[in-house]
Amino acid sequence: MTRTVNLPDGPFTLSGTGREHLTPGVRFTSRVAYAAAHVVADPRAENVPGTPAAVDWDATLAFRRHLWSYGFGVAEAMDTAQRGMGMDYPAARELVRRSAAAARAEGGAICAGVATDQLPAGPASLDEIRKAYAEQLADVQEAGARPVLMCSRHLAAAARSADDYLDIYGRLLADADGPVVLHWLGPAFDPALTGYWGDADPVRAAETVVALIDTHPSRVDGIKLSLLDEDFEVALRRRLPAGVRLYTGDDFNYPALIRGDGEGHSDALLGVLAAIAPPAAAALRALDTGDLATYDRILAPTLPLARHLFGAPTFYYKTGIVFLAWLAGHQDHFTMVGGLQSGRSPVHLGRLLRLADAAGLLPDAELAAHRARAFMTTAGVAQ
Repeated sequence: MTRTVNLPDGPFTLSGTGREHLTPGVRFTSRVAYAAAHVVADPRAENVPGTPAAVDWDATLAFRRHLWSYGFGVAEAMDTAQRGMGMDYPAARELVRRSAAAARAEGGAICAGVATDQLPAGPASLDEIRKAYAEQLADVQEAGARPVLMCSRHLAAAARSADDYLDIYGRLLADADGPVVLHWLGPAFDPALTGYWGDADPVRAAETVVALIDTHPSRVDGIKLSLLDEDFEVALRRRLPAGVRLYTGDDFNYPALIRGDGEGHSDALLGVLAAIAPPAAAALRALDTGDLATYDRILAPTLPLARHLFGAPTFYYKTGIVFLAWLAGHQDHFTMVGGLQSGRSPVHLGRLLRLADAAGLLPDAELAAHRARAFMTTAGVAQ
């Protein structure tokens, strides 16, 4: 079987070097690392825009077991799982329930998204938003996962001041069974979240975040930050109370942020970790032993891939995540809930194939090439 694929920019032969880091292992000790996992659609169902999500539960849970086997926690039902982009709340609730049960069986760590997406699109009152958050918080806690209080499009539209955020989040933190993870997703990931935390200027919005955490430090495990601004993240990290983690969601700058500096480091809650799990696990184990040179060497080739994968429009990164999972053999089709497989072009995905090969992410080069040829054929690139 040939390893050569005709891509839109010309033929490409895969190197077949994707087995260097295929060694599962125990959870990391120096960093907490959650990989935000995608869902595998049922290819036999009507997974088109506007229809309820139909999930292949067996393949979806198998991918989570893959992540746990490499030592990662799973960040469940987050934006990587297409929350707000094809994944409706009934399916998300079932996903959390099933994944949390699998985590208990595997001894794996799990956190899960709490949002307001059971509300219809459009305006909602602050009281309706609070009640929707509370309902999902109860669902996640009952399932046994650590809650992640995700940003809410409804709240972004309804809040009139920072005080509205402080009131709703403060009441949720008071009602939680234990510490939760806060969530700050920037407009690159979801334009509807512009101005979250009460101000379009992140520096001023950070004052609200810090005030909330300072008021409830024992109720906050950490905050996931996805603003794609390395300097801003480091500055916010240094303002957090002792014991409150900064979970980087920066898929452009994660190697340096996780590595840290003399004043601290970021932990991780990242979509890219699911795509690069084997080499990322090897890098984090090197970090556990203080081997910074090996850590840097392993992660360096993953960064160009991540920056391409999460390139603008960033919110379509899920398409590339699923494309890579298909090429790597974690699922047997390239179909997504909501029909989101159309979210990236053949040109983008062809470049992604080249970068994935360079990063050693394709353990079976012949299989990856075969599947890439099939996709490119349907896209009009003759093989």
